[in-house]
Amino acid sequence: MEEYKIEFEKALNIFVDELKQYVSTDTGDWTIKGFIDVYKNIYTISSDTKIVSKILEIHIFPEILRFAERAGYKIVLATHQNYYPDLTFVHKLDDKIKFAVDLKITFRRSNKSAGFTLGSHGGYFKERDKAKNIQFPYNQYLGHYCLGIIYTRVDFIDDLSDTEIFKVNELEEQHGNGNDPNKERQITKVESLKSITSVIKDFDFFAAPKWKIASDSQGSGNTANIGSIKDIDDLKTGNGVFCKLGEDWFDEYWMNYGTATMIKDGKTIKVSSIWEFLEFKGRTDLFSQVVTKGAKRRKR
Repeated sequence: MEEYKIEFEKALNIFVDELKQYVSTDTGDWTIKGFIDVYKNIYTISSDTKIVSKILEIHIFPEILRFAERAGYKIVLATHQNYYPDLTFVHKLDDKIKFAVDLKITFRRSNKSAGFTLGSHGGYFKERDKAKNIQFPYNQYLGHYCLGIIYTRVDFIDDLSDTEIFKVNELEEQHGNGNDPNKERQITKVESLKSITSVIKDFDFFAAPKWKIASDSQGSGNTANIGSIKDIDDLKTGNGVFCKLGEDWFDEYWMNYGTATMIKDGKTIKVSSIWEFLEFKGRTDLFSQVVTKGAKRRKR
C-alpha cells in the first residue's frame, strides 16, 4: 500500500507542474477571458472569488480526468456539496486503494501569503469508520491531499469592468452577426482575445498531503475546520507545523483540539496550541520538532 501512496503522490506533483501551462498564457494571465454568446460577444468574468474558483474548477476538470486515466484511477465526485473530499481517486484494479483530493483555490493576500481550510477536525475526522459528510469513511483513504491553486487578482479602475462586453475582430463573421440583442448596448471593439484583461494572473500550483501544510490553528471562526499555514513557499514545499512531528501527531492533535484540558498555573485550560498539546502529552522534548513559523506563538 505504501508503494501506491508514493506513486500517487509523485504523479500528482508532476501533474500540478503541467497545470500552469494549461491555465495561463506566456505572460502569466489566465487563459479564460469571459463567456461567449452565439453572437460572439465576450462577457468578462467577475473577480468575485466564488465565481473565479468555480470557473477554475470547471477549467481544469478535463485535465484532472486525463490525469486520473493516465495514472490508472477513476474519479468519484462528492455526492453532496458539503461532503469531503472534492475528488476521490479509486484504483481501477483495486477499489480498496483510494486517495482523497481537495481542490483549494485562493488568492494572494500579499506576495508571500495565502491560506485556506483543510476540512473538518470533528465528525468524520474523529469517527473514522463512519461515512457522515464524507464520501467514504476517512480510514478507507490511503492518503489525503490538497491540490492548491494560488493566484493574484487584477485590480480594475472601476467595478464596471466586471460587466463589460467585447466584440473581438478575430471572431467576426464575414456577413455580420445577425440580430444581436446587444447591438444597442456599449460594446468595446478589440483586435484579439489576448487583448482582453484577465481578472486573475500569476498562478502557483502545488500538491501536498494535508497534514504537511496544516497549522495548529482553526481555519475559520467558530467552525471546526483545520487551518492551513499561510506562507506560500511553505505551502508549496509542505513545510507545515507538523511536517517534522509526523502525521500521527497531526491526527492526535486535531482529534483532541478544544476538548482536551490541562491544569496550568492553577487553572483548567483547553488545549489549543501544539505547545500545550505536547506539554499535555508529557513530550516537551519534541518542541524542537515543531515548525514554529506557522504555529501559534509559544506562551512563556
